[in-house]
Amino acid sequence: MENGKRDLLVLLKENNQSQQALNQTVDCLNKILTQVECNEVFCKAHELVARNSITRKPRKILKAVASPELKPFYFLINRN
Repeated sequence: MENGKRDLLVLLKENNQSQQALNQTVDCLNKILTQVECNEVFCKAHELVARNSITRKPRKILKAVASPELKPFYFLINRN
């Protein structure tokens, strides 16, 4: 499995863990992160607050975050 383009810092309690065990841990972490780093989960966890409205519509949230900066008086709120 390819690790993708991400940097992970893995802190372990054991100093003498084999390279194979470390690779297996990193592969498991990558699988978990791949499942939760998708648009559907992102939209469920956030809502978009405009000047006079709050929306949870995924299409509007994704459109707002597609640009590098949010428009004035638009806020992305984490619902967690």
